[in-house]
Amino acid sequence: MTPSPICIRRVLSGSLLAFLLCTVSAQAGERRFTYSYDATTLAAGEVEFEQWVTWKTDKKSNSSFNQFNFREEIEFGITDKLQGGFYFSNWRTQHSQGDTDTTWQSTAFELIYNLTDPTTDILGSALYGEVTYGPQIFKLEGKILLQKNVGPWEFIYNGVVEGKWEGSDYNEVVGELQQTAGASYQFSPSWSLGAELLWEIEGDSWSNWNSANLYAGPNASFRTTDWYLTITPMAQLTSNDGEVDYQVRMIFGLDF
Repeated sequence: MTPSPICIRRVLSGSLLAFLLCTVSAQAGERRFTYSYDATTLAAGEVEFEQWVTWKTDKKSNSSFNQFNFREEIEFGITDKLQGGFYFSNWRTQHSQGDTDTTWQSTAFELIYNLTDPTTDILGSALYGEVTYGPQIFKLEGKILLQKNVGPWEFIYNGVVEGKWEGSDYNEVVGELQQTAGASYQFSPSWSLGAELLWEIEGDSWSNWNSANLYAGPNASFRTTDWYLTITPMAQLTSNDGEVDYQVRMIFGLDF
C-alpha cells in the first residue's frame, strides 16, 4: 500500500518538529559565544560548571607579552527566569620581557534575569549584574543582553557598563564601556560556527577616555548532551600599540 501525500506530509512535519525540539534542547545549556552572554537562563535547579581560559598576546610595544586569564564558575538556575553564578577564582599568569608572574585576583557573583524569549518573542532580552571583589579590585558591572534565534541562526548583542576601583586603597577609578555582537549558525545538533565582535573603551575617573579597541574573529562551538566547548580567536582591528593584537578565549561547560 502506497502512503498518501497527506500521510507523507504529516510524517515530514512531525520529523521536522522533532528535529527543531532537539535543536532547542541542544542549545539549552550551550554558549555559542565566549565574549557575549545569551539572554536565556538555566531552568530552576539546573547546575553548570564553566572553565574560562583567555590568552592575550603580542603588543606592538612589547612583542614578548603573553597573558593567560582563568575563571572558574558555577552557574545555577534559581527560577526559570533567574540565574545565579559564582566565580570562585579569577587568576592570571603573565609573561613580559623575561619575567613571569602568577596572581590570584578576585571572586565574583552574577545574576541574570530573563525578560523575553529569543525564539518565541520578537526579541529575547535579559538583564545582567555582577559584583567582583579582590585584594586590589572592586568592580560593578551591568549588561543588557539581546538575542534572536531564527531557525539554526543565533544573533546576539551585549551592551556593557563597568566601574572599577583598583589599587591597594581602591582609589584608582576606571570606567569602561563595551559592546559585543555575534552571529552563529548551527549546522548539526553538535556543531555551530559563527563570528564575534568586541568593542571596548576605558576612561580614568569616567573622563579621560583612551582610544577605543575593536576586535573581531570567528568562533566554533561543539556540544554533547553533558558538555560543550566554545572557542573564539580575535584580532585587533584598531591600531592601539598598548593593547594586544591577538586574543583567544575558550569556555568549557559541564552540565550536572
